[in-house]
Amino acid sequence: MALSLEEFVHSLDLRTLPRVLEIQSGIYFEGSIYEMFGNECCLSTGEVIKITGLKIKKIIAEICDHTEGCESPQPFELPMNFPGLFKIVADKTPYLTMEEITRTIHIGPSRLGHPCFYHQTDIKLENLVIKQGEQIMLNSVEEINGQIMVNCGVVRNNQNHSFTLPLSQEGEFYECEDEHIYTLKEIVEWKIPKNRTRTVKLTDFSNKWDLMNPFPKGFYGALTLKPVYEIQGVMKFRKDIVRILPSLDVEVKDITDSYDANWFLQLLSTQDLSVMTSKEFPIVAEVIEAPQGNLLPKSFLQPGKTIVIHKKYQASRILASEIRSNFPKRHFLIPTSYKGKFKRRPREFPTAYDLEIAKTEKEPLHVVATKAFHPAHDELSFVSVGDQFLVHHSQMTEVLSEGIKKVVNVLACEKILKKSYEAALLPLYMEGGFVEVIHDKRQYHISELCAQFHLPFNVKVSVRDLSMEEDILAATPGLQLEEAITDSFLLVSDFANPKECWEIPVGRVNMTVQLVSNLSQDIESCLVRTLIEEITEEQYYMMRRYESSFLHPPPRPPKHPSVEETKLTLLTSAEEKTVGLPTSPQSLHVDISTKLLSNQAGLDSKVPVGCQNDLADPEKERSKSEATVIASTDVTTVHLSGT
Repeated sequence: MALSLEEFVHSLDLRTLPRVLEIQSGIYFEGSIYEMFGNECCLSTGEVIKITGLKIKKIIAEICDHTEGCESPQPFELPMNFPGLFKIVADKTPYLTMEEITRTIHIGPSRLGHPCFYHQTDIKLENLVIKQGEQIMLNSVEEINGQIMVNCGVVRNNQNHSFTLPLSQEGEFYECEDEHIYTLKEIVEWKIPKNRTRTVKLTDFSNKWDLMNPFPKGFYGALTLKPVYEIQGVMKFRKDIVRILPSLDVEVKDITDSYDANWFLQLLSTQDLSVMTSKEFPIVAEVIEAPQGNLLPKSFLQPGKTIVIHKKYQASRILASEIRSNFPKRHFLIPTSYKGKFKRRPREFPTAYDLEIAKTEKEPLHVVATKAFHPAHDELSFVSVGDQFLVHHSQMTEVLSEGIKKVVNVLACEKILKKSYEAALLPLYMEGGFVEVIHDKRQYHISELCAQFHLPFNVKVSVRDLSMEEDILAATPGLQLEEAITDSFLLVSDFANPKECWEIPVGRVNMTVQLVSNLSQDIESCLVRTLIEEITEEQYYMMRRYESSFLHPPPRPPKHPSVEETKLTLLTSAEEKTVGLPTSPQSLHVDISTKLLSNQAGLDSKVPVGCQNDLADPEKERSKSEATVIASTDVTTVHLSGT
């Protein structure tokens, strides 16, 4: 039966792709196919096309005065790289079957692919009763004994109970409230149901964006996101990807069951390659659509180029940002094979809790106070601007509060005087300000820094990487190494030179290739060139959300009457000022066991990341595992302007 293209898209189950369509009739110039603004706009009767994907081309946003459905007279296009954060408003329209949910909602292995629903009434299963309103997490869809089932789970008393529901399961399923924070890209890829709009609330916006903010000044309200789709497919005897808007006025017929899809080119995206099994590599492929950006060398990954994709694997990168007072800051992903060397730079700590996180057993943490602090209890220490401390450990101590003894978390320190040292107790909730004093003049490789110190950590390149023509890190005034991340890469080489390989990041490089053949045997060893990636603000914004900063300072007591606070702004003076120390801080020791250690509770934290994060979402999904070891490596710079 013939359907309009829009009707076909509305009824399309993405899990059944690819589909083969035959053009039946429509408004077109017979025999002609041409493009307008990157989209096919005319198709001939009898033309056959294989639909490989349905993508969101753009997002139209409408501002709402309140959460529930109001129309805005001035909808506008929201750029796909908009660096804002959003909270999702639960859809109040129910889904009537599990089949409707799976056809409409993205369900996949990513943490973003586990939507949660609740049911209006109890669901009685063979060994379990799902209670009314109980949160049901959908984990995956798979075939079990010839029937498509949804793998689900509920959490009771901190224990997960797994079960399956058939696609035929009926009822009224409602979305659960979602407390997570998402970028626009994540919402577009995972959180916009097909054939529905999505209402969201803007929660944060990067003021470093170089384009005009499309929202009114100070706006942090609700808006409705309406996706505009495009169909992606391939046609016989063509090597490029065809893009068609569903609004094209043609009728189509689904002939998938009666047509041999092998007549079409077998096109694979970087995402398709990343889900292939390791046994399917290595493969020979021809580049159909090249990635954007200035990958080196320039002749590599161009359309028509034959390449070898050797394997997929996980590798480690260090997320780093420029240290500078003005914006925009540059952001980098640095491979652990980087051959340059770094010197340490002073760190800033906004609270005593950050000192506790940053201290190491390798050396005392020496800091200068940049804010005054007057404690609410006599047992705690006063802090003046310019006071210097050696940080030791955290512990519990008793204080008197209105005649009642209370136990608080404190940081045991030594205050450095002109010719002696004085024991000091700083409450972990203390909102002071401290700048590190650096005595270490050593030069470190990046792998040594990550092994010996807690991130985030401030450095400056002292010796550039001589294996690169241009080391862009050497030109930066300073870098903050923020966190180690693990990412997916493809190892790719030119077919004519298979012994020189390049790491291609799957999530940040989009390309399409045609499978040519499989290689029966891969080369034994190759020179692997890793990339220093300069990432965009939007890419950085997403990565920073996954920082493992899930610990927070203890609750503050009632505020003490405010005192005048003065800031110490010159980092250089903090780095050099020693106030006539009697000996090097590395060898300092004062016996303070009588005063400081009586109530110690052993709160020595091993958390590697401080609480100096910019964003509110405490997700900790990013793995910190070590990179795959590759025999020989080299480093080359690449600027990624987008995917």
